[in-house]
Amino acid sequence: MKGSNLGEFEEIVLLIVGIAGEEAYGLAIMELIKEQAGRSTTIGAVHAVLSRLEEKGLLNSKLGGATKERGGRRKRIFEITTAGRKALELSRDLRVNLWEQYAIKTV
Repeated sequence: MKGSNLGEFEEIVLLIVGIAGEEAYGLAIMELIKEQAGRSTTIGAVHAVLSRLEEKGLLNSKLGGATKERGGRRKRIFEITTAGRKALELSRDLRVNLWEQYAIKTV
């Protein structure tokens, strides 16, 4: 695995891929980010993060079937790897730990 540290947008994209399941392709991911996180983004930004996460070994991709709606083009479907799940767990655990420490200090 090249690296498991996640930026905020990388973490969101990884989580959205997990939520989307078999529908985890570029445009669907972009739409779910808007719906779930309330963030507008571009398809280029989504594809850049998907590529980076795949390079890190946190995602795998495969080509789906061609469809008439896409002019015969195939979708690239993404799925989280075991390393991707582990990176999400580490990110969550870090945040929870920091929030707990913050809560203690602000009481």
